[in-house]
Amino acid sequence: MNKKQLQSELTKRKILEAARPFFIQKGYKATCIEDIVSATGCSAGNIYYHFKNKEGLFLSLLEDSDREWDDHWNAKKPTFTTSSEELYGLAEQVALDQISHPLTKASDEFYNDSEKASDIKERMDRMVAEYVRFNRELLQRGVERGEFEIEDVAQTATILDALLYGLTQHARKMSRNEALAAYRGAMDVFLHGVARRDPG
Repeated sequence: MNKKQLQSELTKRKILEAARPFFIQKGYKATCIEDIVSATGCSAGNIYYHFKNKEGLFLSLLEDSDREWDDHWNAKKPTFTTSSEELYGLAEQVALDQISHPLTKASDEFYNDSEKASDIKERMDRMVAEYVRFNRELLQRGVERGEFEIEDVAQTATILDALLYGLTQHARKMSRNEALAAYRGAMDVFLHGVARRDPG
């Protein structure tokens, strides 16, 4: 990285760090570029140069959060001895992230805003694809270990993503303990189903 690239990266980081508290405190819609101009001393043009628009800036914050999530997961992953344990660990980490993440309110506003530029939609699609890839690799490890019997790992990975995403919509109205129990229950259903087993 040359000096110019380093300076650009430092400016981007400064803008992101200044923007984050505004999105946390005011939400996505109420935060404006002028807030960030005041906090950073950067011109609006400089902010738009680095992030194109408010959507791009906020999405960069979400991408940072995903990297932090990955770091936390990778530190915890060696403690699991089975793929089933990994699934329950995944459910717990997703639950705790939803309960405590400071950008949750702003994120809800952002995702519910239907007007998005095509490049933002593409970045969002890549994020979702990364979640499904993560699930697919976890499930594939279970298949290779002989723990899971899955005919279509890719499809099952998508179902797992939909299960976790759908649960986040309900967990926000729950207490911490209720949310953790709901996510654990979701993994019970995902792993074992709800059909009655023939005792014979």
